[in-house]
Amino acid sequence: MKQNIIGILGAAALGIAATAASADTLDDVKAKGFIQCGVNTGLAGFSAPDDKGEWTGLDVDFCRAVAAAVFGDGSKVKFTPLSAKDRFTALQSGEIDILSRNTTWTINRDTALGLNFGGVTYYDGQGFMINAAKLPGVNSALQLSGASVCVQSGTTTELNLADYFKANNLEYNPVVFEKIEEVNAAYDSGRCDAYTTDQSGLYAIRLTLAAPGDHVVLPEIISKEPLGPAVRQGDDKWFDIVKWTYYALLNTEELGITKANVEEMKASASPEIKRVLGVEAETKIGTDLGLTNDWVVNIVKATGNYGEIFENNVGAGSPLKISRGINALWTKGGLQYGMPIR
Repeated sequence: MKQNIIGILGAAALGIAATAASADTLDDVKAKGFIQCGVNTGLAGFSAPDDKGEWTGLDVDFCRAVAAAVFGDGSKVKFTPLSAKDRFTALQSGEIDILSRNTTWTINRDTALGLNFGGVTYYDGQGFMINAAKLPGVNSALQLSGASVCVQSGTTTELNLADYFKANNLEYNPVVFEKIEEVNAAYDSGRCDAYTTDQSGLYAIRLTLAAPGDHVVLPEIISKEPLGPAVRQGDDKWFDIVKWTYYALLNTEELGITKANVEEMKASASPEIKRVLGVEAETKIGTDLGLTNDWVVNIVKATGNYGEIFENNVGAGSPLKISRGINALWTKGGLQYGMPIR
């Protein structure tokens, strides 16, 4: 679900982005009283409405964390569901303040599209899912020569698929749709032998299929897909708030600060914990960001730390039950590393 529109928007896109970011986004957000967050139209674990219509997911909670940092209230956010095709234009035009929609950080998006990525909230990679009953004995993507493969059009997923099959001298028949709902329906109805997208997406999509137990995610990871929130270039103050919200989520997990204990941790003897939570009189970290000094306390109260967000939405406490893997903290062998708050 990662649209590749190199050359489509070009200079015009940069012009839109520069205009949209010419105003102070933080001031605009404060004036309207909420953050407008662009999310997926429906991807379990990342952004999807629940049975009450409330948005849930890792990407959703990140926007709530930013709202808590800015307003002291994680509910001061509104969500705009966006397709892969529409997501970048929505950010460039100023329709949304943050794009938090399982979007891959690439050089094209960081330069030609005029975006700034605030971190990698989920390290992912493209994989394949098959119906094991339909393809008995297949346990590797390298056995898919001649297969029909469902894929979403206009995405880096589509390009990665072509590259992988070409590099391995395999034939395949792409079955391409623009909307993710169409891809899901085609695969579930048996029109394709395999489905390819981010591996996290495959686990989420499998839950929605008619017979989830029949489907297997193959072991191959064929690409790097660092997923994270993006903002427009040209507004460093807003960019700082978004990226340091991400780092705050990681640092609080590393320091053992949780939603349940954040208030008592304010009395900690640790100078680092006191500094992060803004309880020292000389602390100016929050005000330097244009926020209050208890901004990290407000984040953790609203969403918990990064580990809590992960576990609740995609980890052991969720239907997806994805292991932390490379999304573990650096202190536990993973890639998640929060820059120091000092």
